[in-house]
Amino acid sequence: MIKLFSSSPLAQQSGLAVIRIIVGLLMLYHGWEVFDYGKIKGYTEWDFFKKFASPLFVVYIGKSAELLAGMLLTIGLFTRAASLVLIATMLYIAFYIGGGKIWYEDQHPFLFVLLGLIYFFAGPGKWSVDEWLHRKKKRNR
Repeated sequence: MIKLFSSSPLAQQSGLAVIRIIVGLLMLYHGWEVFDYGKIKGYTEWDFFKKFASPLFVVYIGKSAELLAGMLLTIGLFTRAASLVLIATMLYIAFYIGGGKIWYEDQHPFLFVLLGLIYFFAGPGKWSVDEWLHRKKKRNR
């Protein structure tokens, strides 16, 4: 009980890993729409995308970025690079597509930006390919 109110970390590496995996799976879920032409086509009908020369291409790029970031975060491979892809994609959604309404209406993309920042600065936590490769490299020295 005392540790609960302490300022020291509580299962920090495990907690970071569990949250990273959940965030990765959520991004995978959103990015998986790249395989559903009907949904992708539906996005191209949004006024925001109609202004592009190739709305379909822009939507596919965004959904592919979500899928890639989701895959990499879930397994913890290239975590910092994956978090940058997540951050860039979600910033675009929050501020360009959502019009910067991060306080209430479109706060979910911005929350993903904040989660991406955590993994950019803190790394993947345990149970990641990054950690495994780092340990293997250290052993081979």
